[in-house]
Amino acid sequence: MNDPIEELVSLLSRLPGVGERTAARLTYFILGSDRQYALSLGKAVAEIHDRVKRCRVCGNFSGDDLCSICADPRRDPTLVCVVARPPDVTAMERGASFRGRYHVLHGLLSPLDGMGPDKLPLQPILDRIAGDAVREVIIATPLSVDGEATALYIAEQIRPLGVRCSRIASGLPHGSELEYADSVTLGLALKGRSSMNKRDE
Repeated sequence: MNDPIEELVSLLSRLPGVGERTAARLTYFILGSDRQYALSLGKAVAEIHDRVKRCRVCGNFSGDDLCSICADPRRDPTLVCVVARPPDVTAMERGASFRGRYHVLHGLLSPLDGMGPDKLPLQPILDRIAGDAVREVIIATPLSVDGEATALYIAEQIRPLGVRCSRIASGLPHGSELEYADSVTLGLALKGRSSMNKRDE
């Protein structure tokens, strides 16, 4: 018979960013908590796939047919930010500076992983451009090989539709030192430089 503690530690350690020591600490925390907490936690995990669906507009995870962002009338439907995965929406929202809406791809072009253009769900965003009078699509895929390839492919598909397509800026994070930056980051920072002359604004 399997040890229930070892079994839970093993399951928790499969979560991203959770090693065996952290998994053990979480396990003992659950054991030390009241039984109702453990039951509520188990119920929430067991029902997550049944209770969460993809927003019918943007594809982000949601408990309803429409996510809270797509359902918010204060958000600009003509400005759409394309991201790779749901956590990217959360990251963008933390900045509280983007007031448009999103489109979640749930993946990136990656031939080595069997993710070709035919498997990238682009038709929904193309339909949105046609139906919602979208004025700009901001591509916010990761600054990686797969992310850049995906961004270029999306831009190519959108270009014939006559809609402005932009890419998020990249470069050095605020407060960082040049000596610690890698060559790729420095190159992107130079490429994405902006003018400091008022007459050029």
